[in-house]
Amino acid sequence: MGVGDRFGMEGPAQLRAFQAALDQGVNITPVWNKSNREHSLIGTLPENVRAEADAAVESCGWKASYFVDADHIGLATVDRFLPSSDFFTIDVADAIGKTSSDAAIARYVAEMHKFTGALTIPGVAKPVSVTRASLTEIAAKYLFAVEEAGRVYRHIAEEKGEGNFITEVSFDEANTPQTPAELFFILAAAARERIPVATVAPKFTGEFLKGIDYVGDIKRFAQEFEEDLAVLAFAKQNFGLPTSLKLSIHSGSDKFSLYPIMHRAIKKADAGLHLKTAGTTWLEEVIGLAAAGGDGLAFAKALYHEAYGRYDEMAKPYLTVIAIDRPALPTPAVVDGWSSKEFVEALEHNQACTRFNIHFRQMVHISFRLAAEKRSQYLDLLRANRPSIETHVTNNILKRHIEPLFLGTAA
Repeated sequence: MGVGDRFGMEGPAQLRAFQAALDQGVNITPVWNKSNREHSLIGTLPENVRAEADAAVESCGWKASYFVDADHIGLATVDRFLPSSDFFTIDVADAIGKTSSDAAIARYVAEMHKFTGALTIPGVAKPVSVTRASLTEIAAKYLFAVEEAGRVYRHIAEEKGEGNFITEVSFDEANTPQTPAELFFILAAAARERIPVATVAPKFTGEFLKGIDYVGDIKRFAQEFEEDLAVLAFAKQNFGLPTSLKLSIHSGSDKFSLYPIMHRAIKKADAGLHLKTAGTTWLEEVIGLAAAGGDGLAFAKALYHEAYGRYDEMAKPYLTVIAIDRPALPTPAVVDGWSSKEFVEALEHNQACTRFNIHFRQMVHISFRLAAEKRSQYLDLLRANRPSIETHVTNNILKRHIEPLFLGTAA
């Protein structure tokens, strides 16, 4: 489970959620993740994430595995992560549609020819029709992207040594979801590149927006998710990929309507799962400050006031993963009049609460860089309000995410 932490203060609070899960018999590996974009916006470094993770593990006495993820990297950005990271999310979405050489496509199609005809994948509802034309089309769309993943993987392996890090390949920021056939032959291409893919992040139908529930057809997602699990199992049998290969769900925080579906599916398939939750911890910090009242609440209100006035700047990097209805945002004047309870109820993801505002939540979610601009003041407030903040951070990960997804209990 990926746990982002914008400001590097919540490692122990995050880890306590995993310790509570372990006490209930479920061993979930925490992965502290941060992208190059987030480092750039906040002014942090990859080694800061490593230091936070190591310190949290030591202070909490965590004895199981944990990792530090270089999130959404490519050849242009990976080098600064090499000394500190042992998990690399290779993002090749931008390479989808770039065409490999005719010779490479021809070799790939020839090697995959044995799968032509009606390909039956156990767990996929209908046989997949595979033709030379469809293989050529898949290769033209995805082969270059997988070759790029291979180049990045080998670059990392030259520095870290093979077997010393975890590799994820991410397609989730593609324009269209991958079909079961496309995912199967993508994994075939990854095996040809000798990438030991531990997790793969396909794009699913519907919208996985920052900090709010899934938007889309839940029944369609359920079928798609189960079929993707089936494809992974079949690909492992056919291509010698790691037995630990898992689906990875990006922007996976707060997708409460999907967790029961995913829980049942991974239990049925006896499959693993990697869920990335990214910025949820930042939101819980703001909630914890608001709940504490006083200076914490005043800071939260001032942050929103500034974010409201700088909307376009805040939204620009995240336009593909937010859906904010600006008229539905409360004005700063309205927020200034809120009590601590009213602020928390508007921001906290409690769908049963009539005050909860998904647009307000998304606006705060993407405004973390404003806290970075006031770093000293913000960190002082985090230090001064530990009990309130830590309670919210731990409970959010444990009660809203781990328990419904991995333990199968109601959120």
